[in-house]
Amino acid sequence: MGGSGWAFSWGAQDDSESIGAIHAALDKGINWIDTAPVYGLGHSEEVVGRGLKGRSKRPYVFTKCERRWSADRVIYKSMKRESILSECEDSLKRLGVDTIDLYQIHWPEPDEDVEEGWSACAELQKAGKVRWIGFCNFNVQQMTRAKAIAPITSLQPPYSIISPEIEDGILPYCGENNIGVIAYSPMKSGLLSGAMSRERVASMPEDDFRRRTPNYQEPLLTRNLNLAELLRGIGARHGRTTGEVAIAWTLRRPEVTGAIVGMRSPAQVDGVIGAAEFRLSASEIAEISAFMAR
Repeated sequence: MGGSGWAFSWGAQDDSESIGAIHAALDKGINWIDTAPVYGLGHSEEVVGRGLKGRSKRPYVFTKCERRWSADRVIYKSMKRESILSECEDSLKRLGVDTIDLYQIHWPEPDEDVEEGWSACAELQKAGKVRWIGFCNFNVQQMTRAKAIAPITSLQPPYSIISPEIEDGILPYCGENNIGVIAYSPMKSGLLSGAMSRERVASMPEDDFRRRTPNYQEPLLTRNLNLAELLRGIGARHGRTTGEVAIAWTLRRPEVTGAIVGMRSPAQVDGVIGAAEFRLSASEIAEISAFMAR
């Protein structure tokens, strides 16, 4: 929803389609939305604010801090107290809300400022600017350092069949310490949505950052598209989409509170909404594990 013209763009995006997707998701029972200032350099938050305007029942709104940008649109990192306090005020204005429900440090960078950044988030919570505070992309050691300063509500890590790395240490730590997990990229940036093909990858716009990632290039691309076909077959047994199977795989873990799913249009909501209640069987989980072990 951030659109084009920034470093990690997925290409051009119609704001009216974005707002339509927000409305369609809310109408089908979705009760939270996650965004960040850096998505579109402020634009995604503005779109979310427009999408929520006039809604009688507002969802929980999650956003982030730490990734900023200069006047020439170059992204930089800052966990300094004054920077985070300023970012929060900017986000409140763009989102059109009085309080942010979950405020997250986007990346633990620079590492030496973790304590200062987390202290600033705790300060915002105490002031009532934000209700809960959490992180994205933190490791166990960084979470342990932060936990000594203030309680951690949640962690937002990447998690998918293609990228299961957090299972080794991060998920158990979160489970042991009552830290909620909101997995991002459960369909690995669209690869496991069921809509991706070799032709579609080849036709992606030049400013779509996915073109530059290894999973969208050979030899991994062929494996990933074959994995999507396996998920399609599993979904067909239940009347579910490929994407719903990929999302359900992340939700099988008890530590995972929810999965973040990007939607670019109202039509895309129908392709993923079923994952909110669909769960894989043990044999289907084993089937996916066997494929990944090849």
